[in-house]
Amino acid sequence: MWTSAVNLSHKTGSLIHMLFKAEDANTLYISRHDVDEIFGSFSPHSFMLEEKDWPTVEHYFSAMKFTNSQYQEKIQRAPTPAKAQKLGENWLNRFFWQKQPDWKNRQIVYMTRAVYSKCKQHRPIAEALLATGDKRMVENSQYDYYWGCGRDRRGANKYGEVLMNVRDKLAEEA
Repeated sequence: MWTSAVNLSHKTGSLIHMLFKAEDANTLYISRHDVDEIFGSFSPHSFMLEEKDWPTVEHYFSAMKFTNSQYQEKIQRAPTPAKAQKLGENWLNRFFWQKQPDWKNRQIVYMTRAVYSKCKQHRPIAEALLATGDKRMVENSQYDYYWGCGRDRRGANKYGEVLMNVRDKLAEEA
């Protein structure tokens, strides 16, 4: 069986190219959870939205999963974006603190609002995002097949899409 795969890969290209989408020079890989990544949701760039100051995109996004304002404030005050994310993902918290109805259909809107607000309030980030031109932006998570590309790079890459949509909106406004 392995010999067949190797023989097939010799005829059609390397085995790696068979398993993964080819990397493209026009693709920019980023990490949403890296605090040093200015396009990431964990980057320490606070912004105002809904009359509140949010320490990071992740704080806002995680808080918006809930309808309970007290729990939203608890997430807003979390000492790190990782802690905010953890508070937003705990299944017991989701039950007890009333998760947003129809969250699956609304999460892209909340993430987009946060990323756009961060860019509008931090001009260097907006300029850096615009400077990516027409590059495809990919959230390079091995484990996240919704927000990222996943281990096999076949994930939905919704965070990359959010970044590209915000970039397009900023370009329209420029």
